[in-house]
Amino acid sequence: MNYTKKIVLVIAVFSVLNSCSTRKDTVISRNWHALNTKYNVLFNGKEAFNKGVEQINEGYKDDWFTQLPIESIQFEEDKINIPNLNTGMGAGFNDDNNEEEKATTPFGIAEEKAVKAIQKHGMNIKDVERNRQIDDAYLLLGKARYYEQRFIPAIEAFNYVIATYPDANLIAETKIWRAKANIRNDNEEFAIESMKLLLQVKDTLEVDLPEITREQGYTALAMAYIKSDSIEHAKKYLIKSTETLNNRNQGTRNLFVLGQIYSSQHKKDSASLAFNKIINFRKAPYKYKMHAHIELAKNSTNDSTSATILDKIQDLIKERENRPYLDELYYQVGYLHEQNDSINLAVDNYNKSLRARSDNVKQKTFTYEKLGNINYKNSEYVLASSYYDSIINIAADTLNLRFRRIKRKHKNLASLINFEKTVSENDSILKIVALSKPEQEAFFQKYIDDLKQKDEEAAQLKLNQQAFGDTFGGNQLKSLNKGKWYFYNSQSLSFGKSEFAKIWGNRALEDNWRWSGKRATNRTAEDSVAIDTKNVRYDLASYLETIPTEKEKIDTLSINRNQALYELGIIYKEQFKDTKLAIARLERVNSLNPSKELILPINWHLYQIYNELGDAIKTNQHKNIILTDYPTTKFAQVIKNPNKPIEEAVSVNEIEESYKETYYLYKEAKFEETVAKINDIIPTLQDSKLLPKFELLKAYAIGKYQDIETYKIAMEFVAVSYGNTEEGRKAKEIVKQLSK
Repeated sequence: MNYTKKIVLVIAVFSVLNSCSTRKDTVISRNWHALNTKYNVLFNGKEAFNKGVEQINEGYKDDWFTQLPIESIQFEEDKINIPNLNTGMGAGFNDDNNEEEKATTPFGIAEEKAVKAIQKHGMNIKDVERNRQIDDAYLLLGKARYYEQRFIPAIEAFNYVIATYPDANLIAETKIWRAKANIRNDNEEFAIESMKLLLQVKDTLEVDLPEITREQGYTALAMAYIKSDSIEHAKKYLIKSTETLNNRNQGTRNLFVLGQIYSSQHKKDSASLAFNKIINFRKAPYKYKMHAHIELAKNSTNDSTSATILDKIQDLIKERENRPYLDELYYQVGYLHEQNDSINLAVDNYNKSLRARSDNVKQKTFTYEKLGNINYKNSEYVLASSYYDSIINIAADTLNLRFRRIKRKHKNLASLINFEKTVSENDSILKIVALSKPEQEAFFQKYIDDLKQKDEEAAQLKLNQQAFGDTFGGNQLKSLNKGKWYFYNSQSLSFGKSEFAKIWGNRALEDNWRWSGKRATNRTAEDSVAIDTKNVRYDLASYLETIPTEKEKIDTLSINRNQALYELGIIYKEQFKDTKLAIARLERVNSLNPSKELILPINWHLYQIYNELGDAIKTNQHKNIILTDYPTTKFAQVIKNPNKPIEEAVSVNEIEESYKETYYLYKEAKFEETVAKINDIIPTLQDSKLLPKFELLKAYAIGKYQDIETYKIAMEFVAVSYGNTEEGRKAKEIVKQLSK
């Protein structure tokens, strides 16, 4: 009897297994494989796929200063995969050479599960697929490959679904994903054509598709048109994709991109409508709502709307949940105040933006740039340079045009900063040198006292942090004595001793122990001999020793300071067109008994500045100095015989040819002819960039056949008149050599 039961059981099991074969087209077989595909293999694959998409969304950081991409994913431009094309049965799912290698990424796992579903549960019987879940597996396969940036294999998988399962319920979604893969593969024309076939019967008649599918299709069309730079068409389909907003994440993003496009086209009203729609959309992700408020501030058109938006942003700043956005909100408040010419309020809010805790480096660079530009406009060039320097130190994208412009601006300020630093340092030293001995001692003693106080405060702060926990993020003590009095805490006591010794050394226990003249003691067992461990930072004598006393050194400081002041005057005059600062520096150096070679150029530049300003008294004052004290110089000749107006302009090519001809005369040692030719040409070169070259060549030629004093005068004229050019700098070096 038992034997018979076993036989029956084996036959039953065999019958069930046989009926579940992928080669048998039975109801049991179809449903068994469909259920296993959907709730086992495909379920795990979709879970892995969703995990991968979630990781992308969490890791992707939007650059809100640029137009957002419609799809929040950044593919590597140089990553190219060349697949082994398979056109046989089941094409599009087995393109891997190493089948035994296990996937480790979520999308790799999703692909493995899709392939497993196709290979183990596919029921292709007489060229007809009987498992209704296999089209889902192919779609998952293509989507996983899309996110792995393997677009051609992804298109293969989508094409197989479209060709093999034309009536599948996911056919529309598959066509949309194929279009997206073609867009990524630089085939946006095909994507546009296929999407129009899917979504439209005629230009004005839409196919009856589910709303969510239409949203996806119009989004793909907008992506394709943006890729092909057809912005007007992109706007049209972005509008269509945001009519229903079933997909709240993608729909809100489409609205934001639409608003940004309107902003870039200066259609501020249309942009405001798009951003307000985001703000009023209850289900919109919060990050888009916040940046919609910021974009509205950027698009404010008049004082009334600006005031309303400013009040709204101030309210947003007060809300606790908006702390991650404080740097952007304060920046926008500063921007609105700057637009309203409230510069002090703007600077205050820009500084608040910098102080807000944030890892948004690009936002910091924009804030630094605003502060730098404000100081630049206010002629605070040293401070402006420090802000530009901060940008250069933290910027990540160093290749874009904006960064290169800032770097060039910073470079232009470099020489100015060095000269200002020289003036400041030498002024300070010369000021101390001019003090009497008691005044010098009092000056440095006050400095030492202030230094000690700051050191004591810093040491006490460290001590308190070590003993009671650093509430600002430092290391907290974890000893058993935590919370007890300071002197009962062994770790705090040990730290205090080490900090004291670091600052004061090993001092003896006696009155007036702070005095620098007191001898320190070393109480260690190894060495009980008293040694002098005075802290140089607090030693008055060491400071007094640094004061220069030799006349030669003091004179050098004065000469360098005067030269720096003169150079600053030229930079402010020629490069920054800041006549106020140019006058201040040149007038100051003029009052400091400058060296003989500086007197003429100082008066010449002041003459030019005051002449342009229309100040007749000052102009005549400096003109008379030049005509009286330097009557034979080139500057006096220019004043006496100003150039006549040019009647005919000379083309650039003609000037270049003239320079070549003149240079050949110079090379042939025809120096007098060279000078004569240049004298004829110069009156026609008022605005030419080659004018300094002609003047320098003329000076070289003069030096070849006239005396050294005449040569020096010619070079001085080039050095002074074109000090900011390469030719002027060469002439300046030659003048220095001739003056030795």
